[in-house]
Amino acid sequence: MAAHPEESAESAGLQYPKPGHEDGAATEMGSNQGNDELPCLGNYASWKECFYEKVQQRCLSLQETKASVIGAQKAEEKKIEKREPCDSLAREWYSEERETLDTRIYLLDKLLPTLIPGVENLLMEVERKHVLVSDKDPSTFDPINYLAEYLMRHNPLYSVSTKPGPYVRGMRVVAEELKSLMGGTTSERLVKMKSEAKEKREAREEMERKKAEEREMRKETLAALFKEWTVDGKHRIPMALVQSALRSFPDVTDSIPEKLRKAIQDRKLKILNTLEETLKLDEFTEFVLSYTEHVSSDTFQEIMKYLHQCGEDFQEAKERALWRQNFTDLFQDCDYGKVGVLDRQKILALLREFYDRSPVADKRELWNPRQWPIIKLQEIDLVDLWGGLDDQAAEPSDAEVSKEGEDAVSEVKGTGFEAGDLDGDTTHSEEPSSQEDIQTEKEAEPGSAERQDEAFPGSTSDGYNLSRDGEAGPEKQVEEEEPSLGREPEVEVKSEGDTDVADMDVTGSEHGAPAAEAVEETPAGKGSFSRQHSSQFDQQTSSETRLQDDNLLHEQGPSMAQIQNHRAPCTQSSFGASCLTQPQFVQLMETFVGQDSSLPTVKRLTAFIKEEYKQTEEEKMEQLEKVHHMARAAQRKLLLEALFEKWDSNGHGFLDLEEVDAVLSKFMGGMKKEALMKAKAHLCSRYPQLSRVEMVSPKVFQTFLELIASELTGNEDESIDNLVRFLTTSVEQSHRESLQSLTRRKWLQDIQQAAETGGARMESVYKAVLKAISQDAEAHGGNKKISAYIALLEENQLPAEQGQGQVLLRYVACTADDAPHVLNQTLHRHMKGISFAAVDEGKPIHVPRVQLHGNIHFWNSERPVEERKGSLLVLPLYDARWRVFGILGLDTLRDQCDKTIFLTHEIIFYQGVSHAFSKAYHHICTRENVLQMALYALGWLYPRTPSIHTVTMYLVEPAKDKALCKMITTDNTGQKEIHSSPALLLREENLLRDYLFRCTDSLEAALTAVRGEQHIAVPLHDLSGQALGIFDISIGHHKKLPPQEQKDLQKMLKMVQAACLEILWRSLEETEPTYVLEAERVAKVRHPGFLFQRFMLQDLRQCVRKLGAESFAGVKSCAEPPALLHDIIKAVLLLLHPDWKGSEEIENWSQCKLKLDDNLIQEIYCFDPTAASVQIQAELLDCITGVPRAAVWQQGCAPAEFLYHWVHTCLALAEITGSEKTQRSEKPHP
Repeated sequence: MAAHPEESAESAGLQYPKPGHEDGAATEMGSNQGNDELPCLGNYASWKECFYEKVQQRCLSLQETKASVIGAQKAEEKKIEKREPCDSLAREWYSEERETLDTRIYLLDKLLPTLIPGVENLLMEVERKHVLVSDKDPSTFDPINYLAEYLMRHNPLYSVSTKPGPYVRGMRVVAEELKSLMGGTTSERLVKMKSEAKEKREAREEMERKKAEEREMRKETLAALFKEWTVDGKHRIPMALVQSALRSFPDVTDSIPEKLRKAIQDRKLKILNTLEETLKLDEFTEFVLSYTEHVSSDTFQEIMKYLHQCGEDFQEAKERALWRQNFTDLFQDCDYGKVGVLDRQKILALLREFYDRSPVADKRELWNPRQWPIIKLQEIDLVDLWGGLDDQAAEPSDAEVSKEGEDAVSEVKGTGFEAGDLDGDTTHSEEPSSQEDIQTEKEAEPGSAERQDEAFPGSTSDGYNLSRDGEAGPEKQVEEEEPSLGREPEVEVKSEGDTDVADMDVTGSEHGAPAAEAVEETPAGKGSFSRQHSSQFDQQTSSETRLQDDNLLHEQGPSMAQIQNHRAPCTQSSFGASCLTQPQFVQLMETFVGQDSSLPTVKRLTAFIKEEYKQTEEEKMEQLEKVHHMARAAQRKLLLEALFEKWDSNGHGFLDLEEVDAVLSKFMGGMKKEALMKAKAHLCSRYPQLSRVEMVSPKVFQTFLELIASELTGNEDESIDNLVRFLTTSVEQSHRESLQSLTRRKWLQDIQQAAETGGARMESVYKAVLKAISQDAEAHGGNKKISAYIALLEENQLPAEQGQGQVLLRYVACTADDAPHVLNQTLHRHMKGISFAAVDEGKPIHVPRVQLHGNIHFWNSERPVEERKGSLLVLPLYDARWRVFGILGLDTLRDQCDKTIFLTHEIIFYQGVSHAFSKAYHHICTRENVLQMALYALGWLYPRTPSIHTVTMYLVEPAKDKALCKMITTDNTGQKEIHSSPALLLREENLLRDYLFRCTDSLEAALTAVRGEQHIAVPLHDLSGQALGIFDISIGHHKKLPPQEQKDLQKMLKMVQAACLEILWRSLEETEPTYVLEAERVAKVRHPGFLFQRFMLQDLRQCVRKLGAESFAGVKSCAEPPALLHDIIKAVLLLLHPDWKGSEEIENWSQCKLKLDDNLIQEIYCFDPTAASVQIQAELLDCITGVPRAAVWQQGCAPAEFLYHWVHTCLALAEITGSEKTQRSEKPHP
């Protein structure tokens, strides 16, 4: 019987704690003083825990004792059963007959277990008393009474039954079996449960056995894989490599289960920046199995195949890493001045010379240094880019290798190279065999020295070539002394940030010359992205061939050279474009040697470059001076940015021009006011918006100080230092203001960071803006309850009604409490509110008490009138050219405190928030435009390049180590997607995709093999020359693309880069956007592919403009030209003159060929397919519809190819313009 709790406690040596005892709860004890009742037992947790711990121990002890007794009984029963097995006669009771089942169960369960032992005992008693012996006297023994007495004495309800015999035990077994046949009984359920448990146990054991077998098999597979991955004799694998391979697996397959994909992505890995931490075989096996433990066999085999490919890639990467280290050492050896750069043109000249002198067999493994990606896209001649295949150097065939092998060996010997020379010792001698090629190159590129001098003024590396001893010298001297060495490609080398645009500008450009003059005065060396044939061009652009239509010429805008010069300050300097940094040099060399070059070839190349790269002392000093100048400029920029941030204490994002002017007027006691006025006049002329909005951004502030320094006498650097020192002391802050400024600036930086790391999505920016407002209200705004909302201007798609206006404000974001009433609402001009007043005036509007204003629009109409109290602030949102595109609104209607008016420092900070949001908004819009344009370009590329399998585009996040955001995925089946939730690739987690990060570091194209497929990584850079994005192009198992597909890829990349720079340029504050076609200026076409096609048209204009009467001489000489050639010319004439359809002017070749003159060229050059006066009917051009491009290439006629591409580009632009007009005309009606 269970003991009373008090008794149990006393027996265990426990006592109740007395009032005031130190173990009691002091608070509770204090509340019970003076009360006779005992405190509640529930208050003594420690006493209860001790009590129940003792009871629990006793219960567990009893349970263990009982279990041991039962276990002993079962063991004894098993021994007895083994010694005396069950009687087999009991099985006679077993039958599945249902009619007597209940009776037999009753007999075997209730009666016979007691009756059978009684009968046995009775028979034994009868035998003992010899009752059945016939010669004995009749006994008085009554068997009935004896059996009855036995049954009464052994009643199972009141006595312990005797040990059952073999027969009884057999009956019990039979009884249990019979019970299992009857449904609904406990035995039946128990038997079923046991059966199910047994089946589950067997299935579990079988599964565990199979798992064990599968695990052992996987361990054997991983052991074999480990041997493939072993990189040294210590039998170890870098852990970071295994992590990278497993982490990147979900990105290369779609068959992996989504649950496993998420588990791999969410698994927190120890970031390893080194390959020194390694794994042994057992560690490697367990590490991989921890990832693949729950995957199917098919998925595991797929992972093993992937890891096998990764192992092969890693082995190849180890070898390539040694090459890169050799190239890095070579760079250090050649960098004599230790300035960190080498002369690009010299390196390219040496690569060309090495390539020309190499045996034919080696040339097959090296990349031609006269082709992309060794040279840049901007350096490719337009005629070569858009022309036929004649200029493509064919790969040497095996027959050529065999035939020329002996000559190649002798050529190598003649140049000082031995075929098996691993040391690379070289001696130079003239090579007459290469003079013809060199002379051809020189003749094809006249005037290169002049053009290079224009591209790189003051650079001694321009127009040079190698002399006999490797020194740099004038080209004239080189031609006389070393005719066997080739001249530099005659290209206008621009900075990496320079755009490849042609003839584009519009009204508002700072170039005031008329467009007609711009067209006439464009010299050959300035009018294109690359080489210009000046002598031919001068003949072709005579005054007799000019079109006299001034209006048509006016639409063309300025020349390319003017636009390039106009954009030069924003892009990378010519010094940066003419030099190679260490990453660029290493990547260039790696691309040149290719993937199949032998180690002796690499060593010979290294020795050759080291021996032949020379610099004069003048070149070293000039290069060092330029590097120091760039370093000073960068240091000055950082210094002025820090000064601006210190002055802009509230994180406003800009300064008041009058305030800056007032402070600077006190510089040197006001003695330099004249210089200040001149600098201000120059500043206002450069930034016209300052006359309208006197706000100074950081860039304008830096320009202003530099202009002032240039107007002052003395050294400009010293003047800048004096100005900075003066302004630093003039804008001192208190400690409190400094802390407040730092805090607020951090919140504003979070907004910009959200834009840069949010994968081109606005949601994170909205959250960052609202968070910054709420944090500032809590920290510096008296803990106000603020409602905030953002509304953007949109074109009103509904028909203009009375007073409704052409634009509306759509609320795109707001605080959570206001979302049901404000989000996605639209505000029109005819509605109440002050938002449009802020938009029209471009100034903030503050309403201290909304209840007294009378023109406030309340979105929550259910709010009682007496609660409509608080302060309202509406701030306009500006773009880079200070045009309003929306509003940021804040109110305190939800705050019931008396002091809810916004203070001055709060308003200034909220202006900073609006400025930060504007920058973030346009940052994301710009990248969205770039992505849409790139997607259009890829759609243009795929039908032309079937050898390209997939293209993935990444955006570079400007964080540490330049993380890559996977934005676009396309393939040649037509699948294309812009990822809404892009994956992020970190350098330390993607060692096997390191080529992508090397591409971002060097801004050079990278070619590598990944899992057996050839990949080309091409950078997309911004205006500053930094990596903006990466195209990862997979061409499958091809080593190279076919020549024409390679050209199409180059065209696409060049147009994408030019369109990207144009999009970025339009987001700047310096100038108004430049327009070339009428649809841009008038219709404001915003189609993502318009810029892509426009730049293509500009390139083709330049190609056509180079044509002259002599270019068509061969075509005109044909009595009956090929039908395709005639059809192309007909299409061109019909595009320019639709009314000639079916006339003799085009159908008759004798009259049609008369149109091939300089007037036609000028007419093509000035044609605008988007002009409203031009009506293009596609059905008129059926003559070239469906014509395969291969058929055009086979003609071998450059003018025909130019015209063919020009027609199709014009049709694409006309189609884009027409679709835009159609969309605008089909406005929804109410």
